[in-house]
Amino acid sequence: MKYLSEYRNFEATKKVLDQIHKITTQVWNIMEICGGQTHSLVKNGILELLPEKVRMIHGPGCPVCVTPLNLIDKAIELLEQGVIVCSFGDMIRVPGSKKSLLEAKALGGDLRILYSPIEAVSIAKQNPKKEVVFFAVGFETTTPANALSVLHAEKEGVNNYSILASHVLVPPAMEAILDDELCSIDAFLAAGHVCAIMGIKEYYPLVEKYKIPIVVTGFEPLDLVQGIYMAVRQLEEGQYKLENQYSRVVKEHGNKAAIEVIQKVFKVGNREWRGIGEIPNSGYVIKDAYRKYDAEAKFNISYIKVLENASCIAGEILRGIKKPNQCDQFGKTCKPANPLGAPMVSSEGACAAYYHFSTNLIN
Repeated sequence: MKYLSEYRNFEATKKVLDQIHKITTQVWNIMEICGGQTHSLVKNGILELLPEKVRMIHGPGCPVCVTPLNLIDKAIELLEQGVIVCSFGDMIRVPGSKKSLLEAKALGGDLRILYSPIEAVSIAKQNPKKEVVFFAVGFETTTPANALSVLHAEKEGVNNYSILASHVLVPPAMEAILDDELCSIDAFLAAGHVCAIMGIKEYYPLVEKYKIPIVVTGFEPLDLVQGIYMAVRQLEEGQYKLENQYSRVVKEHGNKAAIEVIQKVFKVGNREWRGIGEIPNSGYVIKDAYRKYDAEAKFNISYIKVLENASCIAGEILRGIKKPNQCDQFGKTCKPANPLGAPMVSSEGACAAYYHFSTNLIN
């Protein structure tokens, strides 16, 4: 196949779905890691076309959803201190402990919505008397661009720029899920865009340690059903291995240039995940050599710690223990216009996917 439209072809997708029905003999729980995969599964009606015995469980692969409450409060604190805070658009309506970034903007905060962190460096150059912070949120996929913004600021001698970093890593999260006593996952669909950056070598140890199939997939309907078919086939045959459905994009060793940029600016460290807690070695932290670009250190805001909203079950949803519509608040007190938690407002959030695209998913 050469064209994206071919991966959206209903007849081709239906043929693979038929094959899944033919080979499925028992119940299998398969977790798709990425929120983009979740949205595609829900929006395209794939969950309802799969055999009842193939149960898709939605994972923690939404970077906005797993950004802890205290990071949002730190960004709001910077706004209230008069700092120009720059962010991607999907973060601005996520609730902090008292308000969202958008609400802080309405109260006078200088919040800029950008498409690239390099734009934030330009804003810092244009406003030399103001501090500018980019809210650097994401998985491995967005880390290279944020690292490049730091290197660009250094090269240009821009000292009023820094990043509020909340970068998290997929493999440690998968391991944390598998170690959870409530885990019922039989196989994973790994996120293709993450693997396009990092490669797939980090997944081999997980396959061997937990004896579990992992299939790297893309995000189109045919990508996903092919990935599900590959996972079910392994499970039915009693196999466990790493397979790459998304080979047109993902290569074994990933993007070496992007990895080098990441490793120059960041090192692996512990990270807190919203609703889940701290996972060891599950994120990137800024290296000491670039500490002056670390907003937490620069503005001394590490002290800000807040409790999660007790009414929001985002943690259980992100760990795959519950589905969005199993939440008592879903579609009631928690809606996209007034969310209790990030999964209802993020463009990759599982709750948002159910709210916008499905009215009859109950399992």
